[in-house]
Amino acid sequence: MEKKKFSVVIAGGGSTYTPEIILMLLENLDRLPLRCIKLYDNDADRQGKLAPACQVLVHEKDPSIQFVATTDPETAYTDVDFCLAHIRVGQLPMRSLDEKIPLKHGVVGQETCGPGGMAYGMRSIPGVLENIEYMEKYSPNCWMLNYSNPAAIVAEATRRVCPDSRVINICDMPIGLENNMADILGRTHPDIRGRKDLDIRYFGLNHFGWYTSVKNAEGTELLPELLAHQIKYGNTSPDDDPEDAGHYTDRSWYETALKEKDLVALDPTVSWNTYLQYYLYGDDMIKHVEYREDGTPITRADQVVAGREARVFGECARIAQEGTGKDTTLKVGIHAEFIVDLATALAFNTHERMLLIVPNEGSLENFDDDAMVEIPCIVGKDGYEPLSIGRIPTFQKGLMEEQVACEKLVVDAWQAGEAGDAQGAYLKLLQAFTLSKTVPSANVAVKILDDLIVANKDYWPTLTKPEWLEK
Repeated sequence: MEKKKFSVVIAGGGSTYTPEIILMLLENLDRLPLRCIKLYDNDADRQGKLAPACQVLVHEKDPSIQFVATTDPETAYTDVDFCLAHIRVGQLPMRSLDEKIPLKHGVVGQETCGPGGMAYGMRSIPGVLENIEYMEKYSPNCWMLNYSNPAAIVAEATRRVCPDSRVINICDMPIGLENNMADILGRTHPDIRGRKDLDIRYFGLNHFGWYTSVKNAEGTELLPELLAHQIKYGNTSPDDDPEDAGHYTDRSWYETALKEKDLVALDPTVSWNTYLQYYLYGDDMIKHVEYREDGTPITRADQVVAGREARVFGECARIAQEGTGKDTTLKVGIHAEFIVDLATALAFNTHERMLLIVPNEGSLENFDDDAMVEIPCIVGKDGYEPLSIGRIPTFQKGLMEEQVACEKLVVDAWQAGEAGDAQGAYLKLLQAFTLSKTVPSANVAVKILDDLIVANKDYWPTLTKPEWLEK
C-alpha cells in the first residue's frame, strides 16, 4: 500500500535555513512522502532570493512535488498537513539591536538570552499567533511544528492564548549537543555513530537544561565517561587546534564548546546545555566581544550577515542562474534534522522519543505545573506524551524558577500592552529584565528597557514608563 503524501508549508520561507530544510525533506521522501512544498513569508524580496533555487532542488529530486512560494496566507495555508514555522520578526537588523543595546550597558547581548531575548520575544509572540490563526482558518487539521525563537517565550504565549491548538514547540539545540556527545563517546565506543545511538534523559527549560543520563543501545550508562571528558576539554576534542576552528562554524562556536568545562565544574553530576554560559558566565561572554575601530561591537548578527547569509544567498543565486543544484554547497544541517523525525512521528505514529517544550503538568514533581519545560516526550499521531522525570535538584530548580518567571513576565507584558495597559506593560517587562540573571541591577534594567522601547517602536505594543521611575 502506497504511503499517504503530505503537503507542508515553511513559514519564514525567506530564512537562510529554508534551503537545508528542503534538502532534508527531499532526502527523506521515503519516510515522509510529499505532494507539495510551500514557502510563505511576508517579505517577498527576501524569499525571492531563495525560492527559485529551492524550486530547482525540488523539481530535480521529484518533479511530481508541487512547489509554491507566496506572500498570501490563504494560498500558503490552504490544504497543508504540516507547518514548519521559523519566523524572525524584525529580521537580522532587529537581532543586531537585541544584541548591541544590552552590550552598551555592560550586559550580555544574545538573541534568546537576557534582555535581547526578551525583546525578541515581544516581537515574536504576535507573529507566531498570527500564523496559528491562518493555519486554523485554512487547514484546521494541520500540525504546526514551531521552532521560532525565543522558543520558551513563544511556547508560554501559545500555552496561554491557544492551548488547544495543534502546535508543538521544539528546538534544535539539543540535537547539536547530542551529536557532540556522540562524537566524544564514539571515540571509545565504535557502536556510537550518531545521536540516535544514544538513550538520553534531560530536563530543563529551552536553552536552559541538563542531561542526567546518557546510555548506549545496550543500556550501559556513559554519563560518567562523558563528564570526565567535559571536565577536561568541554565539548571540544583533545586534538582540536584553538587557533583553527576546524569543523566548528567559527571561533565563537569553539569557545562555546570549550565553555562546557566551566559549566560542568559547577555541578559535575550532569552535562549542561551550553546556553547556560550566558546566564552564569556573563562577564566572560562580554570579555570575548570584539569591537570595530569606531567602538561598535561585532555580534552574532553581524557574523551571520557576513557569513551564512552571503554564502546561502550567493549559492541560491548560482543554482537559479544555472538551473541545477548539481554540486551545490548547500548542506542539510541539524536545524532541519529533527523536523522530519517529528513530522514522521505525527504522520505515522512512530512513537519517536523527542525533546519538546511542553507544559510541565507534574512531569517535574517539584516544579510549577504550568511552566513550559523541555523534557523527553513520546510522539505519535495524537501528539505528544511527556515522560515523568521526578524531582529535580535544588540548584537547577532555583535557576529554572528564576528563568521561567522572566519568561512569564514577558508574556504578561505583551498581554498588558495588547489590552491597552501601557504602564502595566512597562512594569512587567521591567520586572522581567530586573529578574534576569544576566542583568546586574534594576537601574541597568531601566536603561536597557528604555533603549529597547525606542528600537522596537514599530513592533511592540505601547509601553509607558511610570512617572515615579523618571529621574
